[in-house]
Amino acid sequence: MTSSATPWEPPLAGTEAEQLIGALERLRTTFRWKADDLDSAGLAVRIGASALTLGGLLKHLARAEDEMFTAKLSGAPVSPPWDTVDWKTAPDWDFESAAADTPEQLYALWDRTIERSRATLAATLAAGGLDQSVHLNWDGDHLSLRRLLCDLIEEYGRHTGHADLIREAVDGRVGEDPPPGWRSAEYQRP
Repeated sequence: MTSSATPWEPPLAGTEAEQLIGALERLRTTFRWKADDLDSAGLAVRIGASALTLGGLLKHLARAEDEMFTAKLSGAPVSPPWDTVDWKTAPDWDFESAAADTPEQLYALWDRTIERSRATLAATLAAGGLDQSVHLNWDGDHLSLRRLLCDLIEEYGRHTGHADLIREAVDGRVGEDPPPGWRSAEYQRP
């Protein structure tokens, strides 16, 4: 049973799908908490020699979610703005272009993408479970939906760690998880 004060916690016991989705949701929520409620200056903070910013990470993870649950899952085209970018000449466009976006645009892009991803994942699981093959393949071998979820969990794990360090540099916010009862004004986990 999940606490209403900490709905991002994965189930203590559950099916494999529930555990994987729970791990993903916890990372999504922790990432959003690390990036939450900042102005343009806060979203543009960099630490050390790194070019990473929380704004860039918001946009990059929105791209990762969209690619995962469109092109990689089914072969469907990615959504705007990703469909207009020449990724060969601008491979870091998502990170770099975030500097020109307002906080409202960045938060809305990530929030909308997460809602779309959740709906697509739920429908896909209902249609065939974790073992079903997805569009993405390596050398002719199609990945399973399970592998796609694990890849997205890995992506969030890496970037939530980055966000943790950057947010501490912005205003000292630290912690493994949001405090009990935390809710973003925009982002709501179901």
